[in-house]
Amino acid sequence: MNRPVQNLVIAALLLSIGIILPNVVGNTHWTGAMLLPMHIPVLLAGILLGPRYAAIIGALLPITAFLLGHTPPFTHVIIAMSFELPAYGLAIGILYGKLPKTFPFLMVSLVGAMLIGRVVSGIANTIMFFVMTNVNFSFEMFITGAFVTALPGIIIQIVLIPAIILGLQKAGWQGGTRS
Repeated sequence: MNRPVQNLVIAALLLSIGIILPNVVGNTHWTGAMLLPMHIPVLLAGILLGPRYAAIIGALLPITAFLLGHTPPFTHVIIAMSFELPAYGLAIGILYGKLPKTFPFLMVSLVGAMLIGRVVSGIANTIMFFVMTNVNFSFEMFITGAFVTALPGIIIQIVLIPAIILGLQKAGWQGGTRS
């Protein structure tokens, strides 16, 4: 299979996982905010396919998931996620692409992307809250949503993403699908 076709197949698979996974963990705003199931395929896309594919998947995922399964709910959340998820994919794709392919730098890429995505989420939520509800998105609301409520999802990502990448590397993946 040639590289562009392989990249598209992997991208379609990750987009599909991003649509299905929220329904597997429970199709509610609470479980989504706590377990962050859409983040996993976007972060994987950044590592496996690079920043462009990951940003596209991140941008498409919230609206596609909403249109196909009504998750996330169409509120400020879906709009904010349409900025947040591409930021995760873009950030991890750039960081992982520039840093050595060792476990410590994989973790730096992952944590760095998680922080950058949360900053983008905070900015997007600040704007969306004010525009849609005329309510200020406080720093306390940001910390609670981005770190406290999301702690189980953060832990899942810190454990699962490196395990998948290390498993792929052990199986012989050399990162050759990146564009």
